[in-house]
Amino acid sequence: MERVRRILVSLGFYVVMTLIAVVFALPLVWMVLTSLKMGSEVMTIPPTFLPENPQWHNFVESFRTVRPFLWNSTYLAILNVVGLLIVSSLAAYGFARLNFAGRDLAFSLLLSTVMIPGIVYLIPQYILFQQIGWIDTHFPLWVPRVMTPVVPTFLLRQFFKTLPRELEDAAKIDGASTFEIYWRIMLPQVKPGLAAVGVFTFLDSWNDLFGPLIFINSIEKQTLPVALALYQGEFFTQTTLLMAAATITIAPVILLFIASQRYFIQGITLTGLKG
Repeated sequence: MERVRRILVSLGFYVVMTLIAVVFALPLVWMVLTSLKMGSEVMTIPPTFLPENPQWHNFVESFRTVRPFLWNSTYLAILNVVGLLIVSSLAAYGFARLNFAGRDLAFSLLLSTVMIPGIVYLIPQYILFQQIGWIDTHFPLWVPRVMTPVVPTFLLRQFFKTLPRELEDAAKIDGASTFEIYWRIMLPQVKPGLAAVGVFTFLDSWNDLFGPLIFINSIEKQTLPVALALYQGEFFTQTTLLMAAATITIAPVILLFIASQRYFIQGITLTGLKG
């Protein structure tokens, strides 16, 4: 009887989770299917779910429009991910594995900066960037994010603290320097944490609308979120093209998650554990 009860509970759990997944996935599926419809199909009542004749040229036309913005978003996301992983992993290793005076105080001060809303220092930041000639360049969209990785440093520090001290001791006996221990021994052990931080950083950069609107003036230097907003104004009545552009925008995010799903889930699950 107890076994039957456990089976029924598990079955009910999976049914509920499946329904929730369907609810969350339905808007995405609707967007993709709408991007393949003709304009007349979008306005039909009652609405149709599947396109009668898939219009693949909608993606071709939308890609021509968003291609320059796609490149800007891509290379900014790469800069942010690579730069932030390097800086945050170095800082996290120092806070987790090195002993120096004031380490805990410095880490507490670092975490306290999370309490300051970004909007508070937006105007001083804008004035500073204007004085050094960074307005209408891509520097404000990656340098501050890379050089102030507070939350990524905290997450990776938790991973480094789970590693056994014997790994470092063995490497020191073999004559490895501190940087060699970090790069060759410790960093490969925290791949799940790096994957989680990398995915979150990519999403943060890829979806950033506020930064480009504030710091970028030239259309050719804008990113995909701004391009979609402009695209919506230009092709407001052409819903199929707008949905095709949105699908193109979200496709890299989905592919990234699929590629790093294994490490990403491990990173989220293990964050905060300490052996």
